[in-house]
Amino acid sequence: MQAPTPARDAHIDFADAAKDACVTAVLCFFLLLPLIGFKTYQNIHNEVALETRWPLLFAFVAIVAIGRLLVTLAIAFWRRHRVRRAGAPIALDPTTASRLANTLRWALPLAAGLMLFYGQLFVDADRRLGFDFGAIIAVLAVWRFFLRFAPAHRAEVTKTFKRWFPPFAIGFVLVYPALVLSITGYGGAVKWIDNFGIQILIYVMLGFGLNIVVGLAGLLDLGYVAFYAVGAYSYALLAKEFGFSFFMLLPLAGCLAAFWGILLGFPVLRLRGDYLAIVTLAFGEIIRLVLINWVDLTNGYAGITGIPRPTFFGIPFNADDNGFAATFGLEVRPIYRTIFLYYVILALALLTAFVTVRLRRLPIGRAWEALREDEIACRSLGINTTNTKLTAFAMGAMFGGFAGSFFAARQGFISPESFTFLESATILAIVVLGGMGSQIGVAIAAVVMIGGTEILRELDFLKDIFGPDFDPTQYRMLLFGFAMVAIMVWRPRGLIATRAPSLFLKQRKAISGSLVKEGHG
Repeated sequence: MQAPTPARDAHIDFADAAKDACVTAVLCFFLLLPLIGFKTYQNIHNEVALETRWPLLFAFVAIVAIGRLLVTLAIAFWRRHRVRRAGAPIALDPTTASRLANTLRWALPLAAGLMLFYGQLFVDADRRLGFDFGAIIAVLAVWRFFLRFAPAHRAEVTKTFKRWFPPFAIGFVLVYPALVLSITGYGGAVKWIDNFGIQILIYVMLGFGLNIVVGLAGLLDLGYVAFYAVGAYSYALLAKEFGFSFFMLLPLAGCLAAFWGILLGFPVLRLRGDYLAIVTLAFGEIIRLVLINWVDLTNGYAGITGIPRPTFFGIPFNADDNGFAATFGLEVRPIYRTIFLYYVILALALLTAFVTVRLRRLPIGRAWEALREDEIACRSLGINTTNTKLTAFAMGAMFGGFAGSFFAARQGFISPESFTFLESATILAIVVLGGMGSQIGVAIAAVVMIGGTEILRELDFLKDIFGPDFDPTQYRMLLFGFAMVAIMVWRPRGLIATRAPSLFLKQRKAISGSLVKEGHG
């Protein structure tokens, strides 16, 4: 019997690929039938009625089947090409890669500029910013595809990216409101600064705080939203009852959240892994149930309304004679308060990142990392694991309290429904997908996840394809789950899979994420 050769194993079988796509379509049909095929609504008789959406269901099944077929064929083609190259890496020759790189260096910026110019002339104002972001992402995707086949340029670009991306990102977020105002004007700027800028920065700050607990100390926390709620309710109650200002209550809310973080830390000192996760999950639910049932203090499900808004050094953002616009001789617009809140949360997020980076280089930060790697070895070195765990919980909870107080001041209304387990899962997913222990990774993951969810509200053109009743925001959790599965297959250690050591001998070298134990504390 003749043994199969690699060339025979790597052939493309269209029949098998079609069969696999059909099986995927059948499974997709039955899985999406209760989610998309049926929809309940309330009719004019105040009765619950059932509506079928067969065209939308079959459209999703067709998309999944075609996608599965293309993926199967692409994988088979890649395997055959790899066998033909006999293990040689897929790369362009140096001369061709250099010429192509020089061409792309001026062609891609030119293409981006032309697309931005087209957006300014022919795209509506409410969709212009989304079109501009899409154009920039498309240009970056082309450059990334080129780097896949040019290893020499890939190393050079990676080095340049690590050097210039942090200052570029900080500069971009500083001028973001001005860019939005110049592109959309006053009418559309509020939506893009508030729903995108402020909302993303809140989750960036929450991700930085949880990154201390999970990424640095290795303590899996599923109840982080509890500290978020403590900060929000602390500010709401104290500001409404005693009239304290936002900047007075901001550190107090953080201290109260840190106190509750210490209270959580004491019962879980001997717990590790899954048991620690279960207890922290229970703690988050206990806080939520207390907020619901302690009606005399929290007003239960009705929440707290009329929370005082932050002022600009005592100048309120209203239309009164002593308001911000009248004081500085400006026209009354809601954009002023939104821009002020944007820079407040930006300052808080940058402060959180700076403190976290500095703490990581201090003895307490190295103790957190030692605890994450091996608790027994940590104890054998004389490190007090009790204090190490409590400080991790307290510091992470404090930053969560800061974010919660800002959330209450921004919304003017809070209720227990804003602090469910889904919030904890979202924050933890940001930390895990970004790369546990990586500040830049957490920020990028927050932008992708929260910004991607918000961008679904701008995809009105999909109604022309799937019908006028199609609402893309209803499928955000479906896309969220798909993104998590994809990132775990593509980058199981997160978007940033390397770690820079806090201490080094002679030369700082990046450490692969596979060599770091994460979340096992």
